Amino acid sequence: MTMDKSFDAAAAEARISAEWERRNAFAAGANARRSETFTVMIPPPNVTGSLHIGHALNNTLQDILVRWHRMRGFDTLWQPGQDHAGIATQMVVERRMAERQEPGRREIGREAFTAKIWDWKRESGGTIINQLKRLGASCDWSRNAFTMSGAPGAPAGEEGNFHDAVIRVFVDLYNKGIIYRGKRLVNWDPHFETAISDLEVENREVPGHMWHFKYPLAGGETYEYVERDADGNVTLRETRDYISIATTRPETMLGDGAVAVHPSDARYAPIVGKLVEIPVGPKEHRRLIPIITDEYPDPDFGSGAVKITGAHDFNDYGVAMRNGIPLYTLMDGKARMRADGLSYAESAAIATRAAQGEDVGDVAAVNLVPEDLRGLDRLEARRRVVDEITAEGLAVTYLHKEIEPETGAEHLERRPMIEAKPIMQPFGDRSGVVIEPMLTDQWFVDTARIVGPALEAVRDGRTQILPEQHRKVYFNWLENIEPWTISRQLWWGHQIPVWYDEDGNQYCAPTEAEAQAMAPGRTLTRDPDVLDTWFSSGLWPIGTLGWPEPTEALKKYFPTDVLVTGFDIIFFWVARMMMMQLEVVGDVPFRTVYVHGLVRDEKGAKMSKSKGNVIDPLTLVDAYGADALRFTLTSMAAMGRDPKLGPKHVEVNRNFVTKIWNATRFAEMNGVRGGGARPQPAHTVNRWIIGETARILMATDEALASYRFNDAATGLYAFVWGKVCDWYVEFAKPLFDGEHAEETRATMGWVLDQCFAMLHPIMPFVTEELWALTAERDRMLVHGDWPELGAELIDAEADRQMNWVIALIEGVRSARAQMGVPAGAKLDLIVTEADEAARAALAANGPLIERLARVNAPADGAAGRGMIAVSVQGASFALPIGDVIDAAAETARLQKAVQKSRKDAEGLQRRLSNPKFVENAEAEVIEETREKLAALEDDIARLEAALVQLAAM
Repeated sequence: MTMDKSFDAAAAEARISAEWERRNAFAAGANARRSETFTVMIPPPNVTGSLHIGHALNNTLQDILVRWHRMRGFDTLWQPGQDHAGIATQMVVERRMAERQEPGRREIGREAFTAKIWDWKRESGGTIINQLKRLGASCDWSRNAFTMSGAPGAPAGEEGNFHDAVIRVFVDLYNKGIIYRGKRLVNWDPHFETAISDLEVENREVPGHMWHFKYPLAGGETYEYVERDADGNVTLRETRDYISIATTRPETMLGDGAVAVHPSDARYAPIVGKLVEIPVGPKEHRRLIPIITDEYPDPDFGSGAVKITGAHDFNDYGVAMRNGIPLYTLMDGKARMRADGLSYAESAAIATRAAQGEDVGDVAAVNLVPEDLRGLDRLEARRRVVDEITAEGLAVTYLHKEIEPETGAEHLERRPMIEAKPIMQPFGDRSGVVIEPMLTDQWFVDTARIVGPALEAVRDGRTQILPEQHRKVYFNWLENIEPWTISRQLWWGHQIPVWYDEDGNQYCAPTEAEAQAMAPGRTLTRDPDVLDTWFSSGLWPIGTLGWPEPTEALKKYFPTDVLVTGFDIIFFWVARMMMMQLEVVGDVPFRTVYVHGLVRDEKGAKMSKSKGNVIDPLTLVDAYGADALRFTLTSMAAMGRDPKLGPKHVEVNRNFVTKIWNATRFAEMNGVRGGGARPQPAHTVNRWIIGETARILMATDEALASYRFNDAATGLYAFVWGKVCDWYVEFAKPLFDGEHAEETRATMGWVLDQCFAMLHPIMPFVTEELWALTAERDRMLVHGDWPELGAELIDAEADRQMNWVIALIEGVRSARAQMGVPAGAKLDLIVTEADEAARAALAANGPLIERLARVNAPADGAAGRGMIAVSVQGASFALPIGDVIDAAAETARLQKAVQKSRKDAEGLQRRLSNPKFVENAEAEVIEETREKLAALEDDIARLEAALVQLAAM
């Protein structure tokens, strides 16, 4: 088949993808020729998701490993699937219902609503799967899994057993006492009215305010307040009858249980243990709370005193739990001030007894929101609380001076101290509303009971985490682990398998029938909550392989080999899979965890919609082809570093695709065909390229085995573009017409076959196309044999001679370019010195050197004026250039270039000498700066050497 002039990526990708799928090329075990297995579990994207650039990097790296192992004959499985994405999917479907003006979910009921979600999944849930196929992901799509398969109400085609696995694990952990129901502080999304995970919280810097208020000491007590400077000198001494606090959320003052100060803070030592009055609420029921000590307050921040509202702040919750401070909930599920519970008078009386040290028991019914604030939105309540405190004169004030413009008269006025300042505020990443820390009843995993084996497995090497720096993240999370909140107040998800009788007793069982059997004669009501998606995805490795059934897939492919993932879910997913699999089946889920970086824009900034710098991978695929994008991402995937990506980088690698295509087309035009056995050539050029091919194969294997994806890509780029498409093609041109023509055609066909095979894991489409076009093949390249070449193929003499020839040609070319020699000028090549090996190389390769370096036949002679020197191993040469360049003009040009490079280098040196830069900049930025400086210093040395040569002329 004659090759087209250029590679039509769009047409070829669609056609090749369809053919791979038709042949079931990615099926588990396809192309297996050995007993060893290789298993990769895809991090399941959300069923609502679309391919983003992080997915593109993550799945490209997985695909490289999978294709590499499949071609090497491993029994390979890349398990695909999607997460049911509880909150995201519920939001998408509810929004669609609203757009269609359909009744809301509460009107139609849970069963009908989940049926609508299944309908939506059938219509739209496969978007990201099709996008991954466009990228070239070679998953076994016939095994595509879903974390809700087999759930009640699942339609035909969703009959898997993942739901059964999830429910079985819940019941087992419940019976062991590892899962329990309790009351803890969680991130609460008031829009969706559900708890959410830390990963679903987006902290943003927004304009805010810090209010300063006085909490009066009970009974009008006073104390001497003293402030000192760093040397201990008194800077302020006054008598106070209050303690000052600052807050960004005044409405939460209503739920304060204490005021905390640091044990070392001498300013407040006289009043520790005293009671203070909360400056808000009906005067006749004004509450008192104690002043306590705790390590949490920072004496140097603000007043050093912190109000403790344990039910509405995570730090305060910790203080409250350590000090036995009651937790008073102020808001309902919509973040409105509570309107239920006891009256304010009753509630304040109970809270006062608690402040005096009495054990008042459960305070869930205590509502410390005054009647006039009940039912208000939290922000409206905030405004009223501030107004009330200010009106009562309990706001901390400052003296404001104002000068009248016309008269110059001064006016002094005391004003409330309100600082306008940026604050970090948590928002729901889906809802966009401010998250409220909320004390709620939830289901928890007592992770302290199952964390030990997960820590030990990484410590003893059963699971390796790469790069090493991420081990620290893993250990830090797990060594300081908190109970895991696993319930969500949603309808889409695995419903908690717990039923309650009329008295609130719990019955945990896989089915309602089994629960009812545990409670004969009782009326049962099922817990309405669902499980957090991280709980079900925590079982991804075994659930997708058929557990709890002892399937053949489970026996063969578990534990898996590699998990490729992003750093942001090391705790949320990786650590939880470790804990869950070790607890459930007693083994690690994977042998290696490879953590890749975050794809940033070309300036190194994090991509975000608000910045407008998000790059759509499919736009890049449309413009440059999937191979170019994949190769770009791979070449940037240096271990421990974040790739910096821009369209220009992908364009460069589209040119690489074109280079390979053109080289193959040149070969075809010269009668070269692939598919042959490795030749045994006589000519030095052909022996050399076979050795170079063996060398790059060994380097590629070693790089991929070490997860140095960027080294594999850059090595192949240098070999294919430089050694093959440039040097070998040029060296081979004159050989096509002589006695070595047939061996050169055979060698070039074989070398190109090896190039296609080695590039295939990174660039599957163009290599599959070239594989088909260059020979009659009995199978597609996806099932081709990975090359097996050793160091014995490296011919030392051919290697030495051809690399010497390349060094000479490059040296001459570099000298010509540096000195501004016109491209068309043919120079004499004067041999001033040469050893025997150099003369042999010159004699054997003279015509190549003359043609590629644009020089005349080498001739012995002496260096003289008007000449520049070129040196290679064992030989020195002189190039007479005095008659073809303007030496004065070239000297001026080079001097200007040196000055610019020196100026740039000095700037980088200043930056690296700045302690603040070295202390605060990211290690990657510092390393890049050092690399730029080194490159500039090399340029300066090269330019100065050229100036010396010009001066000698």
